[in-house]
Amino acid sequence: MAPQQRRAPSRRLAVVAAAVATAAALASGPGFAAGAGVARVAAPVPAPAAANPAGAAAKPAPPAPSGTAFGAYLDYGSRGVARIAQLSKWLDGADLRVGHTYLPGDRWSSIEGPPGFLDVWANWRNGRDDRMLVLNVPMLERNEADLSDRTVRRLLRLGADGRFDHHFRRLAERLVGVNAPDTVIVLGWEMNGITYTHRCGPDPEAWKAYWKRIVTTMRAVPGQKFKFDFAPSRGRDAVPWTQCYPGNDTVDVIGMDSYDQPAGISFDQQVTEPYGLQAHVDFAKSHGKPISYPEWGLFRNGDNPGYMRSMLAWMDRHRPLYNTLTDYCPHGVWQCGQNPQASRIYRSLLSGRTGGPDAVSSTSASTLPDPTKEPAPEPTAEPTVGPTKEPAQEPVKEPAGEPVAEPAQPPAPATPAPQPAPTCAPLGLSEWIEHWVGGKLCVRLDRWSPGR
Repeated sequence: MAPQQRRAPSRRLAVVAAAVATAAALASGPGFAAGAGVARVAAPVPAPAAANPAGAAAKPAPPAPSGTAFGAYLDYGSRGVARIAQLSKWLDGADLRVGHTYLPGDRWSSIEGPPGFLDVWANWRNGRDDRMLVLNVPMLERNEADLSDRTVRRLLRLGADGRFDHHFRRLAERLVGVNAPDTVIVLGWEMNGITYTHRCGPDPEAWKAYWKRIVTTMRAVPGQKFKFDFAPSRGRDAVPWTQCYPGNDTVDVIGMDSYDQPAGISFDQQVTEPYGLQAHVDFAKSHGKPISYPEWGLFRNGDNPGYMRSMLAWMDRHRPLYNTLTDYCPHGVWQCGQNPQASRIYRSLLSGRTGGPDAVSSTSASTLPDPTKEPAPEPTAEPTVGPTKEPAQEPVKEPAGEPVAEPAQPPAPATPAPQPAPTCAPLGLSEWIEHWVGGKLCVRLDRWSPGR
């Protein structure tokens, strides 16, 4: 669910849409034809992740703590790495040990992990021995293209026969090559739904055989130490996720993507529904596997502090291997300003934490005061709040009545992003196209002005 929303294209004028098609075609070849009406805009240099944001002297890596590692999905590119330190600062130095990103499923070359993309995440992972890199990997290209069940069934069977083995071998070799051999691979996530081409429903038996084929191929690469995470969405969805389980020999972790949906559902119902949170915990226990929550957050029920409190308490109780909040609107609490009450719960429970969510026991989520009531004054000012996802949204604010200082905005990047010329309309192409063409693109509007 999350990647589809993250990459949803915006609507444009018909003339710009035509230009996008032209640019995409040109991007597949070497360079541009002169006078094509498409200009290249230099891409900004991304800010590097702060290895030691406090400026303190480097220290040896601490021993890996027991219990749950946690983090958040903040962006799938280099900005996501840079924001880990910023979110940690907002959480009073909390130890975010999980970096989470996705490989786009637009084409096989993306699923192979294009050069330059994996390096920045591997560098962050290798900054400390106790960190964890979580990588969502699509099983098929055109993964969000709404392909028919008939087409999906054919592709799954081709995969089970080994047709796509070389793509996953290449990915495994690249991960080992950038020194990320212990990456947690969330393969074919939310397979029980209908969103993705890599869905299980059209042919569960072929899907399971294909999963096994991918895992066997990647495990055969020398030096690998991958963990494979089977992560359906909560509930039955299009097909019971238990029908898609490929077997203990090729699964290391049993995860679940769990958002606060559908509208009107209580957290207790999320626990007890068929194929819900309790069924997930029980299933994993019966198979001797740890659990995880690669995606979770708010959704259909808005700013829901009760859900936030209950979900954190649930993870405190059941000790997943890791969890990563999806932190953009409408799901998030740091980059999304529309959930201030849930933001306060998340921040109150996780601020300053260094030992994983099992440390919640000292500040139990079930006993945290209700944020809808008048909170007690806090003695210190609020730390810096991170950026919001949409420019028009307000930054996260505390409930009225709490005497806190106005949150400061994060400093501007050292290298400001260049703006396109007034005669250009920027094209919203993916980072992958921009990488190959050497920068951002815009359409020269004067090509369509009267008299031309």
